[in-house]
Amino acid sequence: MVKNTNKESLAALTLGALGVVYGDIGTSPLYTMKEIFGPTMGIPLDAAHLIGAVSTIFWGLMLVVTLKYVVLILRADNRGEGGIMALTALAVKTAGHTPRAKTVLLLTGVFGAALFYGDSVITPAISVLSAVEGLEVVTPAFKPYVLPICMAVIVGLFAMQRFGTGVVGKLFGPVIVVWFAVLSLVGITEIAQQPAILAALNPFNGLAFLYDQGWHVFVAVGAIVLAFTGAEALYADMGHFGKRPIQLAWTGMVLPALAINYMGQGALLMRDPTAIENPFFRMFPSMWLIPVVVLATFATVIASQAVISGAFSMTKQAVQLGLLPRMQVYYTNVKEAGQIYMPGVNWLLLVSVLLAVVGFGSSSAMAAAYGIAVTVTMLITTILTFFVVRYGWNYPLPVAMAATGAFLALDALLVASCSIKILQGGWFPLVLGLAIFTVMATWRRGRELLIESIRQDDPELLPFITALSADTTHRASRTAVYAVANPGTVPQALMHNLKHNQVLHERNLILTVLFHDVPWIAFDERVNVEALVPGFWRVQVNYGFKNTPDIPKALELCKARGLPINLFETSYFLSREIVVPTKGSGMAHWRETFFALMSRNAGSVAGFFKLPNNCVIELGTRVQI
Repeated sequence: MVKNTNKESLAALTLGALGVVYGDIGTSPLYTMKEIFGPTMGIPLDAAHLIGAVSTIFWGLMLVVTLKYVVLILRADNRGEGGIMALTALAVKTAGHTPRAKTVLLLTGVFGAALFYGDSVITPAISVLSAVEGLEVVTPAFKPYVLPICMAVIVGLFAMQRFGTGVVGKLFGPVIVVWFAVLSLVGITEIAQQPAILAALNPFNGLAFLYDQGWHVFVAVGAIVLAFTGAEALYADMGHFGKRPIQLAWTGMVLPALAINYMGQGALLMRDPTAIENPFFRMFPSMWLIPVVVLATFATVIASQAVISGAFSMTKQAVQLGLLPRMQVYYTNVKEAGQIYMPGVNWLLLVSVLLAVVGFGSSSAMAAAYGIAVTVTMLITTILTFFVVRYGWNYPLPVAMAATGAFLALDALLVASCSIKILQGGWFPLVLGLAIFTVMATWRRGRELLIESIRQDDPELLPFITALSADTTHRASRTAVYAVANPGTVPQALMHNLKHNQVLHERNLILTVLFHDVPWIAFDERVNVEALVPGFWRVQVNYGFKNTPDIPKALELCKARGLPINLFETSYFLSREIVVPTKGSGMAHWRETFFALMSRNAGSVAGFFKLPNNCVIELGTRVQI
């Protein structure tokens, strides 16, 4: 019975992985072959080059996706979690032996994470646009309506985010199964008519194709890389589905379907070179075109949904790692903490995606912008994996270099190939990523300066409360919780309470919340309690970067540590720092001003930590940095 249950669970997870993980890479056949042999590429559309290009795609999928991600990088999990933020935390923990090493590794990973947002903008834009462009194959009369229809689909997609992905998510797997089945069916049909394309299975044909390009190889690879976009999702979504279902879905359905379809497109172009205008949709009989356009649009919406959900998840992790200011988070499923909605992120993404659609105007124009962000993120993932293999798994240096060196060289080739498209649109995701990186770096450094300033200006905690314990100040018969960033100094809210209200509570908790560089912290490790002097306790609440903060629930765990707390008789005192930028040795003045602006507009501490609104007292204080 247990075995059957396990099998059913594995099947369900594998189906879910098909829908969420592989939507992006699964829709790449919509535009990849069209871009490789586009008129601006200059690659001859003959049998030898078609076989060589398809061979390069096939063996690229084997090396980049199968060997690098499915075999190697899926092993580099951070307590079961994947993605560049989890990998960065793991690399910092295992290889960050000095503060400088930690900072370099952290900033490297943060830059990769920032580029993910560029991907979150380009993926919905190019995917949905390439699907709707199939209407032009039905009849050129639809061409004026492609952009309006695409924008309407995108607006509808982002408008639905506030309802959560739980119900829609159940449809993801079956729709993508149908999509991959259709990819395989039409691919086999074309291969049967032109079996010479099967020569693409010979890797030497791919190598000959690349060698034949000379210096033009960078241009060719810059288009071929479109077939690998979405590979990072295998690793990013490991925490949702587990390693095994992702591997089964790839080897059992996704890889065969993609390989067959790319070969089918190659076979079609060998038989009919005029199909290059849109080889994917030209594989279908005219009576199938409208249903296939609808199916492709559904598939691209699913691919976009996975990236949008990933942006929400990554933003939440970045907030809890201290890289972004607090933001409003809505939990759309009471049982699944991972299903969240962040309105600020959602509407910023929507505006960015619409600007990309209007600015580029077609999927071909957007293809130049697509590769660079993805390939740089893949390169950074390989670099961080080296440090995990060397210091986390303790493999000898030669073994670590051998395990990652070939992938590093391959990623460097992909980045170099995409770099030549910077002026044609590749600048867009890079500028977007650099802007987000600047925001993250400024927020992190600003918080460091803020805590340093508070530590210098505020008195030490222990001497202060030791003197208070003998004081005859009136004590209110309630519990006061003072949330602080630095547990070693006196909370500003406590000093304001004494100065202005001339009152002290019978029970005072100096509360510090720490987010650790692991995904999850178990309940038995969630709370640390330290008695200081009569009436005062220091409480530390620990969270992983994927945990959902809930301070009242955490305080209930103090009872097991000898500190029972009546939450109905508890008040929460918060210090809201008003940052005052000053010219000095901290950051550049414009960065300090920007940090002050972000600090003023950061989300509510009470809302972020789920504090009851009628029990919160917020006291402001001015802090110079």
